Amino acid sequence: MSILIENLSKKFGTFSALSHINLEIKSGSLVALIGPSGSGKSTLLRIIAGLDTATEGRVWFTGRDSTFLSIQEREIGFVFQNYALFKHMTVWENIAFGLDIRSTSLNIISDQVKQLLKLIQLEKFADRYPNQLSGGQRQRVALARALAIEPNVLLLDEPFGALDIKVRKDLRNWLRRLHKQAPMTTIFVTHDHQEALEVADEIILFKQGRIEILGNPQDVYKHLTTNSSS
Repeated sequence: MSILIENLSKKFGTFSALSHINLEIKSGSLVALIGPSGSGKSTLLRIIAGLDTATEGRVWFTGRDSTFLSIQEREIGFVFQNYALFKHMTVWENIAFGLDIRSTSLNIISDQVKQLLKLIQLEKFADRYPNQLSGGQRQRVALARALAIEPNVLLLDEPFGALDIKVRKDLRNWLRRLHKQAPMTTIFVTHDHQEALEVADEIILFKQGRIEILGNPQDVYKHLTTNSSS
């Protein structure tokens, strides 16, 4: 699914979080949004997801005006930094949750969860609860839960920010491999420039609610290094 952001702005009172953003994200691409806190990247992600509404502007999904669609109608998979797993549910139940509330047949749920457990390499952990898992394992479960509904778009808000350096590196390599195996339009927010450079096909750098630069990792790296040395 391609995404078109058209003249989008968002204000919180007198604060302008986003100002006249125009952006096209190609179908199947892996895009990183980077920038300092308050630059607008997470706000844009939440508007794409339908968790927030824009003050003005439009959001288009593959040529369809989706500005006022509900979260469910957008068929978005969203992964938060704090995992947001259900503590009272096992790994299996967490992954199956989205399918279950759609009244999916038990056979399909079973097949889908088994495939995802294999994908995230946690087949032996199906009966464990979130508090019995490491941070990296919980994040993989959160990703599997988002993927279970077979979303058109996967959105990740600082997905590895709460993890230590080694686990973060392992998971971002895993995410890159996952995207090659099952390419879907994926957008992730990160403060970590190195993470974006290693994982993304395209990087968008935000500053004070506007896009400062958009390009491939090589172009953005040149921009970052030139600005840091000047």
